[in-house]
Amino acid sequence: MFSFFKKQKVSINSVEVPDFGWKVLQKNSSVIQWINPEETTAISVNFFNRPPDIPTIKDLDLLRATYRKGISSANGGLIKVVIGKIKDIPVAKTIFKIPEEPSGMSYLASLTIPFEDCSFVIKVQCVEAGSTGMRDAVIATTLMASGELTIGENGYENWFSDPYDPDFKDGTLMNKSEQEIYDSQFPNHPLAQARKLIEKIANEVNFKSEIEKLSVLSR
Repeated sequence: MFSFFKKQKVSINSVEVPDFGWKVLQKNSSVIQWINPEETTAISVNFFNRPPDIPTIKDLDLLRATYRKGISSANGGLIKVVIGKIKDIPVAKTIFKIPEEPSGMSYLASLTIPFEDCSFVIKVQCVEAGSTGMRDAVIATTLMASGELTIGENGYENWFSDPYDPDFKDGTLMNKSEQEIYDSQFPNHPLAQARKLIEKIANEVNFKSEIEKLSVLSR
């Protein structure tokens, strides 16, 4: 007996995320991207119809080392790299920082969902606009007053550090003000916004039925 129902093929439309009613910036077979009215934050779903290029979704140290090498080569730094699950599918959850010219910082939060033969990456990019460095200055002043931060010959002591490898010194390292505990004091800061949005997306993302038939990355 012939079937009149075709098997749904995996595509960019196989993963749905909340778009908050934002303007569509681009849409094709590889990416759908939205931008907020202020043009300071972008959300995107990216589809790669080929085996993923990350080395693992199981070895956290290896994954962090790989991301660290890549982002530091672009003069950026790690804020967060963890492995979790969304609806029983392994996911790499990352947040990077990248310096902007002439000043300020851009924060990129991502959910990388790797399968054996393809992958999806959901991204939130928030750019520091207007006055920059206020969060850093306020937290640094607070930590100085409490004695948790001191000044040495080269400026603040231990202000910058990789969150997982204290011996790593390349790129633009995470600073103490970028810890999540300070987000509530600066809810409009781009890092706080990136964390909030990527968490909302992780909770509300929808996988179409064809995703369930894919083999997750085994390494």
